[in-house]
Amino acid sequence: MNTPKLRLFLYTLLVLLIVLPYGGLFVIKQWYERKSEQIVNSRFVIIDKDSMQLHLYNYNGERLYSFGIACGKNYGDKQVRGDLKTPEGIFHISDIEESSSWDHDFHDGKGRVTGAYGPWFIRLDVPNQKGIGIHGTHKPESIGTRDTEGCVRLRNEDLLVLKPLLNVGMVVVILPSYYDLAENHECSDALPN
Repeated sequence: MNTPKLRLFLYTLLVLLIVLPYGGLFVIKQWYERKSEQIVNSRFVIIDKDSMQLHLYNYNGERLYSFGIACGKNYGDKQVRGDLKTPEGIFHISDIEESSSWDHDFHDGKGRVTGAYGPWFIRLDVPNQKGIGIHGTHKPESIGTRDTEGCVRLRNEDLLVLKPLLNVGMVVVILPSYYDLAENHECSDALPN
């Protein structure tokens, strides 16, 4: 083999030895990310009662979406039906139900309100509770406040973005606020004046 052809062969071999591993790693990373997105429970939801936000994260812990919420009127962890508190802890989505025709009487003198839960009801598996979930609202001005009977409320348009990214079995973590902890007597100091 003459010298110019030998050099070309060696340079080509050197380039391949350097480029192929990095190119291969890039292809493997892309494949892994595509496969991870196909895993049913590769995302999770964190609801923060302190910031009044719902966050959707991917398997890498990257925040994909954040939405404002409304939660239970009363502070503390839900204990019994009717206490107007939002439960705290780690839960799973047990069902996703179309709820646009559902109605509810909020006992505010206005009677039953059709569409009170928005287009979807994301039911959570909360021990000793059947009716707790994430849902839309007929009252979007309540977002950012404590206005529910215990559920987590979203704007309907936010719920429509979120719903296709959720699935039965997905983990939902609901974090307490400072005031929830104080109500539960889990804070060592008293509520601020």
